[in-house]
Amino acid sequence: MTGVPGTIRVLIADDQRVVRDGLSMLVGLIDGVEVVGTACDGAEAARLAEAHRPDVILMDLRMPGTDGIAATADLRQRLPATRVLVLTTYADEDAIVPALQAGARGYLTKDASAEQIEAAIHAVHAGQTHLDPAVQERLVAAVISRPPVTEPPGQDPARKPPDGLTAREAEVLMLLASGLSNTEIARRLYLSNATVKTHINRIFAKTGARDRAQAVRYAYQHGLAPPAR
Repeated sequence: MTGVPGTIRVLIADDQRVVRDGLSMLVGLIDGVEVVGTACDGAEAARLAEAHRPDVILMDLRMPGTDGIAATADLRQRLPATRVLVLTTYADEDAIVPALQAGARGYLTKDASAEQIEAAIHAVHAGQTHLDPAVQERLVAAVISRPPVTEPPGQDPARKPPDGLTAREAEVLMLLASGLSNTEIARRLYLSNATVKTHINRIFAKTGARDRAQAVRYAYQHGLAPPAR
């Protein structure tokens, strides 16, 4: 169970055997990566994760019994060091947002190439958020299609933002999560580009986000972005 030091240990969860076998073969060919098990549903994924303590779980979403979202939320509590990388057929808002809220660190669709899967495994293992470009586009499109809001959604205006964020930083984060560029945020809030950049750097520092994708994920998890409909 210990494996080679430095090896990324991966568990694969998918309800289709042919997909599990194919992914197991593909992932097993990646240098520095070891497949420690395969699961047919979320419940089995959780059991095997407890037994093998993988670094990364490739998680399908739509599975019978315990689905991938429920399993991800459970594993986030029980094995916080294990990172979940969603690999699914679905790239709609109703799948993406709940998966990120449950704690997934990455999201790929099943038309991803072997190179994309390898890059995503390494990224989430390193603590980064990795979203397929098509998934990012879908997420941003869903957010900016909604009516603008004046307060961070789902929060009482009197309630302080999390992690020491100021009200202005929460507002900038909300707009960032809505897909706006620095220039567009500056125009919306009547600020200079330099001031917006300073706010974003402070947001990254306070939330632990390393990039805009991680900041978007943080915004959804903490109610600082429009909720899924």
